[in-house]
Amino acid sequence: TTPYVNAFQDTPDKGFGQFFESPRFATGYTSLFNTIGFVVETHMLKKYADRVKVTYEYMLSAIDFTDANYKKIKQLRLKNEEQYQPKKAYTIKWEIDSTKTVPFSFLGYEAGYKKSDVTSGNRLFYDRTKPFKKDIPYSKEFKSVKNIIIPEAYIIPKGFWPVIDLLKSNTITYTQLKNDTIIEVESYRIADFKTTNSAYEGHYLHRNTSVTSKTEKMAFAKGDYVIPTQQKGIKYLLETLEPEAIDSFFNWNFFDTMLQQKEGYSDYVFEDSATQILKENQKLKAEFDLKKQSDVNFINNPEAQLDWIYKHSIYYEKAHLHYPVYRILK
Repeated sequence: TTPYVNAFQDTPDKGFGQFFESPRFATGYTSLFNTIGFVVETHMLKKYADRVKVTYEYMLSAIDFTDANYKKIKQLRLKNEEQYQPKKAYTIKWEIDSTKTVPFSFLGYEAGYKKSDVTSGNRLFYDRTKPFKKDIPYSKEFKSVKNIIIPEAYIIPKGFWPVIDLLKSNTITYTQLKNDTIIEVESYRIADFKTTNSAYEGHYLHRNTSVTSKTEKMAFAKGDYVIPTQQKGIKYLLETLEPEAIDSFFNWNFFDTMLQQKEGYSDYVFEDSATQILKENQKLKAEFDLKKQSDVNFINNPEAQLDWIYKHSIYYEKAHLHYPVYRILK
């Protein structure tokens, strides 16, 4: 067997990196529950009968291996689960470590380009009369680029039914508040994100999401969900409820209602209010003046300046960009 040939910009004989199987993929999903997962992909250049046979043989081998090593597998699963504890770090963003490569013995065919019979350009082809075997560089290690601290629990308001239903479908355990109450939590605000221009699996995914956070006491209602992290599905919780994680519920559009700013202002009306706001809040005025000095685009954009003051005033709606999943840290 060979790892997935993750080569899109060039031919694979130049080397390639391991494919990142995030939770959206079957194998990435099973790993959230410390379960072995694999996808067998046989090559299109092989005969169909050979492809069926090798898939069958692989499945038999996998069954034989797990049967012979089930005790060791159970021990490793338990050991893996022990590392996910509150107050410990958990990586939610990875990238390939291109500084660490290993030689990989690769069987392939020499590649070339020839004039296309269909388009006006050249097309790639593999010459099956020129097979080769060579060692190529393979990057199989990832490095952490973003960590979060695991909370004791998450709180989700009871109105987010689609999210709650998915948690239930994944056997996540929870309790519900019996009374209205005030709890000290860490809350997130979406600082930045990008959205794809084309649909993917029925969604316009967000990416490169970043947040700011603060600790505050907030009012929660009877029936809101409290979800402890110390359970079998802890990695599922972290990968879906942390908005910066690649396949978070936020990135998959489950919280898009918070992205719409519904309230605004009329410039000619708010101008006078803005003057009064800065006059009464010298700290805010100092921040405003500093931004004008340090940001060339800002100083040349009166609309952006007025908007900045509005978003730092009591008139700005609190729900805008306020991520409605909260973290209990202690």
